[in-house]
Amino acid sequence: MRRISRKKRSTLANRAIAASAALILGGGGLVAVNVYASAGEGPSGSSPPTRTQNAGSQLSTIDCPEAVNGLPDVPDEARGEVDRELAAMDTQITDAYQQFADRKEQIARDPGLAENAVLGPLRSKRTASLDRIGIAIGRVGERPTGLESLAGCSLRADDSRGGNGGGRGDGNGGRGNGGPGDGGQDDGQDQDQGQNQGQDGGQGQDPGGQDPGQGQDPGQGLDPGQDQGQGGNGPVAADFVDIQSVQPGVDRPRQRRGASRGTFTTDCGRNENGKFNPDNVIVAPGVSNGAHHMHDYIGNQANDAFASDDDLANGATTCRNQGDRSTYYWPVLRLQNGQNEDDADADGGGRDQNVGEIQTPSQVTLKFVGSPVGRVTAMPRFLRIITGDAKAFTNGDANANASWSCTGFEDRQLTDKYPICPEGSQVVRTFAFQNCWDGQNTDSANHRTHVAFAQDNGRCPNGFRAVPQLVQRIVYDVPPGPGFAVDSFPEQLHKPITDHGDFINVFDDRLMKKMVRCINDGRRCR
Repeated sequence: MRRISRKKRSTLANRAIAASAALILGGGGLVAVNVYASAGEGPSGSSPPTRTQNAGSQLSTIDCPEAVNGLPDVPDEARGEVDRELAAMDTQITDAYQQFADRKEQIARDPGLAENAVLGPLRSKRTASLDRIGIAIGRVGERPTGLESLAGCSLRADDSRGGNGGGRGDGNGGRGNGGPGDGGQDDGQDQDQGQNQGQDGGQGQDPGGQDPGQGQDPGQGLDPGQDQGQGGNGPVAADFVDIQSVQPGVDRPRQRRGASRGTFTTDCGRNENGKFNPDNVIVAPGVSNGAHHMHDYIGNQANDAFASDDDLANGATTCRNQGDRSTYYWPVLRLQNGQNEDDADADGGGRDQNVGEIQTPSQVTLKFVGSPVGRVTAMPRFLRIITGDAKAFTNGDANANASWSCTGFEDRQLTDKYPICPEGSQVVRTFAFQNCWDGQNTDSANHRTHVAFAQDNGRCPNGFRAVPQLVQRIVYDVPPGPGFAVDSFPEQLHKPITDHGDFINVFDDRLMKKMVRCINDGRRCR
């Protein structure tokens, strides 16, 4: 595995992080089952939502329907081939986006060029891939019809470019029912019931009527005069908001009688050893650069596109408890400071418009929590969970499930804005993973329907059972201001709403049983 060098940066890791309110619910405030799937998600079979282009706005990216959500159930025997074709379709979009970016000025003068040079060829390639998907499914089951309707793509504008602080920066910290207390600082002050930043009904929103760009210094840390980030395709100044201008939006949920109030924390480091790759073994197994962006990995060190369950079972781990060989990964965070990493000319890096200095987190906390209404049962080994949507900018926010905040302000959570933190505060990313399992499958054709979020009443949907919920909190010491971004598919323009996390459970049976007992008994364990 190629190691990417990192420049030494001063950190505030040794200072006491300001105590904050809970960043994910402890149980009561939950949302309905989330069934749309893959690292890119949206309503099944739907075309991208129609967006009205603002006067004077410029076409910024390519918008395609998420093909996986238009597929019927894919037989197990066909999944490998289908996954490879879906990954190929992602590459087709990436290539077409690059052609569009290279000719953006010409297309602005001659809109017909977009159809002839970009969208027409892309549609033809997608149609061929969809045909191969139909053939693969038809070999072992009934061949689906109508897949050609998923081939169409369009150009669209970046709707956030108005710089008015609008959008859904609403304190919605995701769809999970997640972590107790301070969401990761196990300092003896955790509350048995956490607080809900996802049920505020829009409280905490940065109203569009506020001073446009409040708290922002447009251009600071961004490409001077371009407002397009170091890579030229985002983020823009309007993607950032001053966390101090966001209203608190965290409510304390109710814990029901019989709730499983314990926590289990596993320490797997911060990726100090620098394991990165642009693969995604869950969504695109067997495909190099299946993610088109770089991932940080902690835990299992055998994870790449070609890792089998046996490889993961036998892989080394960075986790302190060797019974946890699970793999935890997420898109890297980069500084947009004009500096490049060693991957500036590599897949997942500069070739996919992900540039800048990769940041090592100052803190990573992996905490498993219980159910607000009852006991949890063990996760199956090799259970795969994706939370969030890497394509939420074009797919819509139905499955966006990462939240952004700052230390000392974690009662204020954002989904579609990056936070500008005050001096002495650090950027925080939080993921609360799905906490209900269908009791049968460790994966599904769309990589999501085998797991779900609990419903508003705290109970799992019919046919699902509660399992320990992973709440992941990642802290970064970055300079104040809008000078950073997560890696993304190029056409997603490095939007904060595209943040996502991936997890494969490789706990051994003994440690998993310990986790379940600990959570159900109301204890705090490591």
